[in-house]
Amino acid sequence: MGGVSFPLFFGGRMLLEGFLRTIPISLEQGLAYALVALGIVISFRVLAFPDLTVDGSFVLGGAVVARLITEGWHPFTGVITASVAGFLAGCCTGLLNTRLKINSLLAGILMMIILYSVNLRVMGRSNIQLLTVKTLLTPLETLQVNRFIPIILFFVAVTFLFKLATDLYLHTQMGLAIRATGDNEQMIRTLGANTDNLTVFGLGLSNSFVALSGCLVAQDQGFSDVGMGIGMIVAGLAAIIIGETLIGKKTVERMTLAAIVGSVIYRFIIAVGLRLGLAPTDLKLATGIMVIIALGLPAIRKGKQEKLRLRGV
Repeated sequence: MGGVSFPLFFGGRMLLEGFLRTIPISLEQGLAYALVALGIVISFRVLAFPDLTVDGSFVLGGAVVARLITEGWHPFTGVITASVAGFLAGCCTGLLNTRLKINSLLAGILMMIILYSVNLRVMGRSNIQLLTVKTLLTPLETLQVNRFIPIILFFVAVTFLFKLATDLYLHTQMGLAIRATGDNEQMIRTLGANTDNLTVFGLGLSNSFVALSGCLVAQDQGFSDVGMGIGMIVAGLAAIIIGETLIGKKTVERMTLAAIVGSVIYRFIIAVGLRLGLAPTDLKLATGIMVIIALGLPAIRKGKQEKLRLRGV
């Protein structure tokens, strides 16, 4: 009995220690990617616009900052430029939809495809490493403390600063007009608001958040790659759905908080899955299934309730 319990005890202890080690990693990655979820909240939840530009604008942010840093520019200048580039990419999607009357989904797909070539042009190759150059995070990484502490605190400050700014903006007159555009575009038009301009600006703002996340993630992981944005829209939606399940979405403050919390939990689930033996090549499959289940559960529940009602139960 003792011979069996001894390895079981230490095996369980090692497993627990492994899970505990995933917590700081999940916090770091979850907060770094939380800006993607915040951006998708603006496009998907506020504007009700299924914007697939996200997969391209995320890489655009990393590509711009990597190219500028390696060319000798200050990292902060690279971050600002990357955010502006993301804003312009989002505006282009909005213009395709509002001015050329291209379907919203197709407009996002077209822009995502265009950005793939743009990102390759910006980087000049498919991958740029940043391990040997000074980035925005280099001063934090050289502190004489555990690396995770200053990096996590940095991402907490950045993420919640943008959450607060988003909350405040969406309560301004223009922010309320953008929310109204997503809720009832026809009604807000009758009140004299230019919904086309509001949509373009909202998509620009959304993708500036995504590009900012991309440039910070590139500096955090030490490289920018043309394929690092694949499936980003699905991962962002998964984070939002997880967060809204736990926190709800009745107010703007709850929606933005749900995006951040969901992003951290999603990254923790992925980290635990990898530690339990999930192949990295199956991550996108697992994420897709997770989103399908989360989106399909309300319909399944509604169908069961309808059947019970018809049976008179």
